[in-house]
Amino acid sequence: MIQENPISAAPPHTADLTQRRSWVTRVVLLVILALLVTGGVMLVRARARAAAAQAAAAASAMQNRIIPVTTADVVQRDVPVWLEGLGNVAAFYTVTVKTQVDGRIDKVLFKEGQRVKKGDVLVQIDPRPFAIQLESAQAAIARDQANLKNARLNLDRYKTLSQQNLIAVQQFTDQQSSVDQLDAQVRADQATIDAARLNLDYARITSPIDGVTGVRLVDPGNVVHATDTGGLVVVTQLDPIAVFFTLPEDDLPSISEATAGGAKLDVEALSRDGDKPLGKGTLSVIDNEINQQTATIRLKAIFDNPQSMLWPNQFVKARLHLQTRQNAVVVPAAAVQHGPNGTFAYVVGKDDTAQVKPIDVLATQGDVAVIKSGVAPGDHVVIEGQAQIRPGAHVSPKPASGGDPGKPGASGEPAKPAGSGR
Repeated sequence: MIQENPISAAPPHTADLTQRRSWVTRVVLLVILALLVTGGVMLVRARARAAAAQAAAAASAMQNRIIPVTTADVVQRDVPVWLEGLGNVAAFYTVTVKTQVDGRIDKVLFKEGQRVKKGDVLVQIDPRPFAIQLESAQAAIARDQANLKNARLNLDRYKTLSQQNLIAVQQFTDQQSSVDQLDAQVRADQATIDAARLNLDYARITSPIDGVTGVRLVDPGNVVHATDTGGLVVVTQLDPIAVFFTLPEDDLPSISEATAGGAKLDVEALSRDGDKPLGKGTLSVIDNEINQQTATIRLKAIFDNPQSMLWPNQFVKARLHLQTRQNAVVVPAAAVQHGPNGTFAYVVGKDDTAQVKPIDVLATQGDVAVIKSGVAPGDHVVIEGQAQIRPGAHVSPKPASGGDPGKPGASGEPAKPAGSGR
């Protein structure tokens, strides 16, 4: 008989006990996991409530905090409107001095860069050949005048004899022809004298204008000819002087309207950085065509230049005074803010709270803005500290120092129409 091994068969109650232990373990783990999840959710919610409370407290503190700002008054003044463009200076007259006769240069009577007056002698060409020509022409005219005088005496005698029928009429007419020929010869001699004197005068080369001499182009001792392509020196007139500058073609209607009836518009010239004024002049010419490549119009202004602040080929910033806006509402440009709904400004009320006022900017002038609508004279606008304030915030206003920031021209910059792109 085969006997069963008592070890190979587990008692039934042992298997049931193992199953129960496994189920209890899973339940305990699930309970622990649920507790952990619940605790985490509660922790996150607690932190969120704390952050919200902190944010609310900060917002409340921010709302109740008094923010220091700098303010300026909205004023009403006359504001000049300027159009600004880049330009360059050109001499009013530029003359390349050349010789009109052939000859050797004896003397150069100017220094390079010297200021000269019209008629000042610049170069002396050897005058002796022309003096000899003059003497020869004077001798010729003396000879021919003597012959003419004798021929006229004979003509008077022949006329008397012809009237008495003592000579032939042909002899009288021949003598008349001889007198006419000699008279023509005397006139030709006089023309030769005039030409010789003119050449002698041309040998003294003078300045044709008031101006400043440039670099000497020919040295003494050289023989020059009237047909030479080069000159002896270039003389430029600096007072008055011209400034050419360009403006966008969109400004042409305004300029044409302002110059209607022959009105003269003022022009100012500044250094390239716009910091130093160089002179004041008037608009002289509006070019007769627009540059299609740059969409600009060229203008010319004439300036008095007694101190030579302007120099040919110098680059300058030109400002054209277009008009003056009477009783314009003016604020500092720093007060103008830009938002998604357009331009606005913070206005401080009587209760020292900042309120947003939409504004319509008509023109700008450096650190000054001309307002069409939105604020009124007497309002106080914020010009510093806008980044810290919100609508309704309490502020501690401090007036701007250094004079009236709303005064037109305080910055020295020109007023430009809003939207002009300059």
